[in-house]
Amino acid sequence: MIRSAPFTIWALAAASLLAAFPAATADLRIVAYVVGWESPPAIDPTKLTHINYAFGKIEGGKVVLPHAGAPFHLAHLTSLKAKNPQLQVLLSVGGWEAEGFSDAALTPASRAAFAASIVALLREHALDGVDLDWEYPGQSVAAIKSRPEDKQNFTALLKTVREQLDASGRRYLLTIASADREYFEFTQMSKLHVYLDFLNVMTYDFFNSLTPTTGHHAGLYASPFAAPTDRNADASMKQHLAAGIPADKLVLGVAFYGRGFAGVKPEHLGLNQPYERFEAAHPYAELVEKFIGRGGFVRQWDAQAQAPYLWNAQTRAFITYDDPQSIAAKAQYVRKHKLGGMMFWEFGQDSGGVLLDTIVQGLK
Repeated sequence: MIRSAPFTIWALAAASLLAAFPAATADLRIVAYVVGWESPPAIDPTKLTHINYAFGKIEGGKVVLPHAGAPFHLAHLTSLKAKNPQLQVLLSVGGWEAEGFSDAALTPASRAAFAASIVALLREHALDGVDLDWEYPGQSVAAIKSRPEDKQNFTALLKTVREQLDASGRRYLLTIASADREYFEFTQMSKLHVYLDFLNVMTYDFFNSLTPTTGHHAGLYASPFAAPTDRNADASMKQHLAAGIPADKLVLGVAFYGRGFAGVKPEHLGLNQPYERFEAAHPYAELVEKFIGRGGFVRQWDAQAQAPYLWNAQTRAFITYDDPQSIAAKAQYVRKHKLGGMMFWEFGQDSGGVLLDTIVQGLK
């Protein structure tokens, strides 16, 4: 069932979803990606368990900070521990179009140099661990170098990093950002997870400028109009679990932004329809300020996919995104399946903390 609903109705629906499920019996992770190319945002550290600073980069096979302001930014993030001593701050390395992983993973010597550079940075900046965001091993979709050997080399790289972290004298965290489908074809997920503390699963960007139709870019389940090959968060998590990864190591990703499509075929209010061009990505704060219930955009709710979207019948524009109701459903999913928590990209795109507060209410 797909229908439109005003703000008050879906806000109440989000609250009722959370109230209907019993409280978690153990603390669950709330992992925020915080980007380094913007001024440090105002962060309430009591609402987070982990912060991933995005991004470190690879130069000459070693991990380095991306710009002169990065040390100040990291110092700001680690200072938040004064208010929450349990907070852990990690350096996230890589991201979309980030080069250098395939070369760093290639040989025992290159892997050792890569790992040593990580340990040095973690010590220098009083960090708690590293998050590796290789997009993607064995694939050149972002015009990065890749090799067939990336599949086994990625496992070897994680093993080397884990060994050097453990030999450093303290227990640093090692995590990765993972994906689904072809990501599993080019990695050894059933082997590599033993070296990781947890995995941040990118259960978003399922529909984007590279897909032929619109759709829920962060849908929890399949839409009633989805093609058999369309992706969703539930299928992604099941693929991870089928690889033998413990449920409590899996952190479900949510999107604090939407993706817009223009010139969309109007059937099914634009859902799962061909489009003329990808329009833009929009932070959730921008959606609230300029789009939801404004300028002809009407919020719709896909009860089967547990996902909202915006449809503008006049301009034939479609926007897919996460909101409090869909995030509340995902929090319930995390608790039901005993997963390890929730992650989001990225902190600065929220609207007054509404989305983060929904996560906190759902998991704490």
